[in-house]
Amino acid sequence: MDKDLNIWIISGESSGDMYGARLCRELHAEAARRGRKLRVAGMGGPRMAGTDMEIMVDSTELGVVGIVEVLKIIGKIVRIFKLLLRKADQEKPDAIVLIDYPGFNLRLAKQLHKRGHKVIWYVSPQVWSWGKRRIPKLAEYCNKMMVIFPFEPEIYAGTGLDVEFVGHPLIEIMTEKRAPDVVRDPNTLLLLPGSRTMEINRLLIPMFNTVLELSRNHSKLRVVLPTPRQKIFDHCTAVYSKFRELHPDMPDIKITSGDTAYWQQRAGTGLAASGTVTVECAIARLPLVVVYKLNFFTAVLAWMLVRLYRGFFTMVNVIADKEVFEEFFQYRVNPGNLVPAVERILPGGSRRTEVEGGMDEVVRLISVDMDGASHRAAVVCLDAVK
Repeated sequence: MDKDLNIWIISGESSGDMYGARLCRELHAEAARRGRKLRVAGMGGPRMAGTDMEIMVDSTELGVVGIVEVLKIIGKIVRIFKLLLRKADQEKPDAIVLIDYPGFNLRLAKQLHKRGHKVIWYVSPQVWSWGKRRIPKLAEYCNKMMVIFPFEPEIYAGTGLDVEFVGHPLIEIMTEKRAPDVVRDPNTLLLLPGSRTMEINRLLIPMFNTVLELSRNHSKLRVVLPTPRQKIFDHCTAVYSKFRELHPDMPDIKITSGDTAYWQQRAGTGLAASGTVTVECAIARLPLVVVYKLNFFTAVLAWMLVRLYRGFFTMVNVIADKEVFEEFFQYRVNPGNLVPAVERILPGGSRRTEVEGGMDEVVRLISVDMDGASHRAAVVCLDAVK
C-alpha cells in the first residue's frame, strides 16, 4: 500500500501566499483522485492558513523589499530558516515546494539539496534581471522548476534543469473573482500604492499629488484606493487625512479594504505600484500607469546589479516585450510625469486603445489550454514525487 504523502510549501510574500493556497487545494484534490492520502505543511500567510495546510511558520510580515528593510528582521529570518531545516531533517517530506521569495528560498534550496531533500521551485525568481549567474545554482539545487511566464523556459535552456511552463495562476484567480454584473465606470481612477507599508510611504504622496493636479482639469474623476487589509487601510487613511490638512482642495478619495478585485473591474483607469497587481489589472483589462520607488541605498545597489530584462521592470511589459503600461521609477515618480501619462490612458486618451490591445495579448500569452495553472502545478508536483 502506498504510504501517505507529505509535501511542504514555503512562501514568504503575499502573492506567493495566494498561489500557495490554490496549489494546496489542488494538491489535495489531485491526491484524492489518485487515491493517496496527503499532508501539506510549511510556511505561509492567511490564504494558505485558510486551506487544509498545517502552518508551521506565519510569513505575513516577511514580504519586505530592500537591504535596509531586510536587516530590520534578519534575526527573525535566521530563526525561521533554522527551524525549517531542522523540521525538514526530522520529517523528511516527499517534496518541498518553494514559491518565489528568492532571497530566502535560494539559500533554503541550497541547504535542502545538501541534505538530500527533493526541491521543486514554483514561480521562478527574476534571475534574468538580478543575475543570470544564479541560474546554475537553481539548476543544481532544484529537481524541478515550474514557471508561470512563457519566455522563462528559454532562460534555463542548457542548464539541465527540468523546467515546465504551467501557466499563470492569476488567470483562474481573477476569473473566479469576476462579477458579471459589474459595469466599468470610465470616471473612476484606482490608486494601488502596494501591499507593504514601505511602498505606501514612498508612493502614496506622489499619487495624491497626481490626483490633486488631475482634479483641476478632470472634475468628474472619482478616486478609489482599495487596500488589502485593515493595517494598510488604517495607514492609508492616516496619510490621506494629513495630506488633506495641507491641501484643502484635495478631492475626496474613497478608501476601502478587501475589495481590490471588485474595483479592478469597476474602475476605468489605474495608477499602481509595480508588482503582481499589474498582471491582475491586465487580466481585469484595467489600463494602468505603473510606478515604483526604493530607498536611496537600495536604489543605488539595484542600479549597479539589476539589468532590466527586455528593458522593463513592469512584468506586463516584460511578458509583452513592449511598453503596454507606461512605467516610472524613483525621481520620475512625480505629477509632472504621471498626470499626462494617466491622461493618455483615460477613456478617449491617445494610448487607451493601444493599452487595451496590449493587455489582451498578455492574457493570451500567460494562459494555458488545460484545467488551470494551479491544477497543472499540482499534477507536476505529484508526478515528481512519484
